[in-house]
Amino acid sequence: MPMRHAYAVEVEWTGAGADGTATYRSYTRDHVVRVEGLPDILGSADPTFRGDRGRHNPEQLLLAALAQCHMLSYLHQAASRGIVVTAYRDAATGEMETSGTGGRFTRAVLRPVVTIADATQAADALDAHGQAGRDCFIASSVAFPVLHEPTIVAGGEVVAQHERAADAEEVR
Repeated sequence: MPMRHAYAVEVEWTGAGADGTATYRSYTRDHVVRVEGLPDILGSADPTFRGDRGRHNPEQLLLAALAQCHMLSYLHQAASRGIVVTAYRDAATGEMETSGTGGRFTRAVLRPVVTIADATQAADALDAHGQAGRDCFIASSVAFPVLHEPTIVAGGEVVAQHERAADAEEVR
């Protein structure tokens, strides 16, 4: 029987100004994302869509959610496999296409660089990304490919690496 989990956020638009949405240019896209007990996230639209570049936009937050989810799933896989991870960072990218007033993400590429304690576990550390991608709740929920190009480092040297995105493995 599946377990259900519930999440709650509050989003409040703060950009009404004096005239609200009287015209396309009369309001800002500024808003606040609130989660009880956590710091507020100041949001806006992407600058391309008249947003404030000093605030997070939904597209960045979607990409961050994918990268975070993959990292957490990966760390679980590593611990389950007896792989000691000592550092993890990701430089994720996403692509979106727009037409008219709509748009959609067409893909995301995660590029985690994972440092492990034992170089002899490099192949297993690389392989763990596939299962982590399948385990990631966020990647399983989106309608576009989430690819990964992991790099495994041990002793300050690259010991395993996946090829570029054209050959990257879909992780969901």
